[in-house]
Amino acid sequence: MTVPDTDIDPDGLLRRYLHDRRFLLALPRAVALQMLHPAIAAGMDHSRTPRRLWLHKRRTVPVLVRAAYDDRHIRPIVRFAHEDVKGTDDLGRRYHALDPDVFFFQHATYVDTLVTMIDVFVRRLEVGEKEALYLDSCAWYRRYGISDRRMPQDWAEFTDYFDDTCASVLARTPSGDRYRDQILQPRDWVQRGIPARVVRALLHPAARTLWEVDVGAADRRALTAYATYRRLRRGPITR
Repeated sequence: MTVPDTDIDPDGLLRRYLHDRRFLLALPRAVALQMLHPAIAAGMDHSRTPRRLWLHKRRTVPVLVRAAYDDRHIRPIVRFAHEDVKGTDDLGRRYHALDPDVFFFQHATYVDTLVTMIDVFVRRLEVGEKEALYLDSCAWYRRYGISDRRMPQDWAEFTDYFDDTCASVLARTPSGDRYRDQILQPRDWVQRGIPARVVRALLHPAARTLWEVDVGAADRRALTAYATYRRLRRGPITR
């Protein structure tokens, strides 16, 4: 099903930076939060590469990114890939990957990471720019064909939702802890070359707290230096 091109600003920040390679380099921030969500972490058992987190992301993330540029819904692809991803998580709760609460949070981690990537690797965004980017990300989410009943209406609501969800839903589980080392020291895909200090500095505060990761001045300096280097080597996602 084709959607009008006007639903996402063709000149907006979403389309300008979502296919930037630096978004992939910032993905440990999003994926750490995902693996601290009990349902998403448990759902990784259904992956074709359940022990190789970044190989799984190499297959799935480009599909989601392309959806923001192809001007069509990808509902059939999303449904086919997720309809059987269900079961009981490590906390004894039933889950389904297509549950809007679960699916939107995963999308939200990418939005948070994209904003962080631009702030760190490009320039600090104004509140109005974040608002425009967020509204485009809502149109991007609707292309998945999943209920948007959990989707906040604006940037301010989104930040409240994201903070609340990180504080009230995220938790360490055996399923999630299985991927902790892979996230903190990636060994696959484009993330394999990211210095560990940079990964630590990029982590969301909730992930730092739950995984007991100390971020010091040396880590922050490493991120600043890495961001400067990557400004000179930016490019689109190619693989």
